[in-house]
Amino acid sequence: MAANAAAPGFEPPPIEWGPCSDENLQKAGAECGTVQVPLDHSDPDGEQISLAVSRVKHTVPEDEYQGVMLVNPGGPGGSGLALSTLGAYVPKGAGAAYDWIGFDPRGVGASEPALSCDPDYFSYDRPHYVPDTPELEQTWLDRSEGYARACGTNGELLDHIKTTDVVEDMDSIREALGAEQINYYGFSYGTYLGQVYGTLHPERLRRVVMDGVVNAEDVWYQVNLNQDVAFDRNIGIFFDWVAEHDDTYHLGTTGEAVEKLFYDQQAELDRQPAGGVIGPDEWTDLFLTAGYSQAVWDSTAKAFANWVHNGDWQTLKELYDASNTPGDDNGFAVYLAVQCTDVQWPQSWPTWRRDNWETHREAPFETWANAWYNAPCLYWPAKPGKPVEVDGSGVESALLISEELDAATPFAGALEARDRFPGASLISLPGGTTHSGSLSGNACLDDQIADYLLTGALPERKPGRGPDTTCEPLPQPTPEGVSTMAKRPEQPQVLQEALRATWH
Repeated sequence: MAANAAAPGFEPPPIEWGPCSDENLQKAGAECGTVQVPLDHSDPDGEQISLAVSRVKHTVPEDEYQGVMLVNPGGPGGSGLALSTLGAYVPKGAGAAYDWIGFDPRGVGASEPALSCDPDYFSYDRPHYVPDTPELEQTWLDRSEGYARACGTNGELLDHIKTTDVVEDMDSIREALGAEQINYYGFSYGTYLGQVYGTLHPERLRRVVMDGVVNAEDVWYQVNLNQDVAFDRNIGIFFDWVAEHDDTYHLGTTGEAVEKLFYDQQAELDRQPAGGVIGPDEWTDLFLTAGYSQAVWDSTAKAFANWVHNGDWQTLKELYDASNTPGDDNGFAVYLAVQCTDVQWPQSWPTWRRDNWETHREAPFETWANAWYNAPCLYWPAKPGKPVEVDGSGVESALLISEELDAATPFAGALEARDRFPGASLISLPGGTTHSGSLSGNACLDDQIADYLLTGALPERKPGRGPDTTCEPLPQPTPEGVSTMAKRPEQPQVLQEALRATWH
């Protein structure tokens, strides 16, 4: 039996569906309920916990019904309860043939118990991320140790919140739904869930879409260092775009000038935080979203310009709060609980210091922010396991999607998954910088997703190690109000919000 795999004998009771409390789910006609699962799947008769689930049922005739479709937005720590509404946004009516199942993974959101350690950890004007003095380095080490210690008060849940535990929960949801197989649509970390589920339960997977593919070879320490370099590249692409539209933003006519202004402002905010709340860390964090998605480029550039030219710090705070909910650390706590115990992280701080300073010299934008985001893993109060060796050879088919300049899940991850899933086909978007951007109105991409969900048809797999077909990414945006602007289609708001909540 694989590590943390479910023991035989557990059969979850059927779900008792009822009304949803969320207004958007109500409008979509969704039903909500819970699934009881063992805290420890190897002890099916032991303590149980509760998973929150939602369902939007199929609307096609029964002879056209294609089964249940579980959805996960990533994280780890992302709430997926609202994503049962996603089927309505798949082209060609392809979503109507499925029962779409949203769920909050164990520890997340409406599932019980929900994990929290220190809700005020991301309070405003935190110490500067870049530890350029011994005192600053020690401050962040103390903060990281303190957060990990606070997480230790959550009891046994910390020992049973690995990716493998969530995968067994997914299989319990399948059983509670009375389904022999599931279909699955995963974004970002959700693609890792899909890869591990496909390894442990290949016979239970029917059709699989994985967008923004995690590199199973590098979980999780190296994944984060790889992200640092990729985000530095992407923020440079954003600065170049701002410079191209200097007639709108007036922040510099070259990417280098905009970048210098960014770092100059960061240094000023270290001396005097904007409005007493936006210091150098918050400044980095609110710009990080531009590395994830070009959909926020205009709003980010406007906030930058309004601060530089008008001293408007309130808009900076609004942007920061959009991705960082003050007083709520649930997503962060679950992120760490999963990543710190999926695999043993280096336990020597000198190793972290060396690797992150080396990366910082190449990629200063995000490296130390990301290092401190993960540093509680140095002190984590639960024992780590060993990651599953991903093997998708038993999965009949899967559709992989990757924008080739995705920073959060670099393109190498999609190529690695394609190697490990011989029944998969890969659609890449050369030059695209958006993370998990499917269902955004890109007809080339979204129509192929619809065709796959309707018929199982995949792009023909090509020899060699590369994509099987490509689509042009959506064009870079133009500033709002420019007469030549072509309105850019956007992802459904419910998906945007679910994905953005996982950005860190």
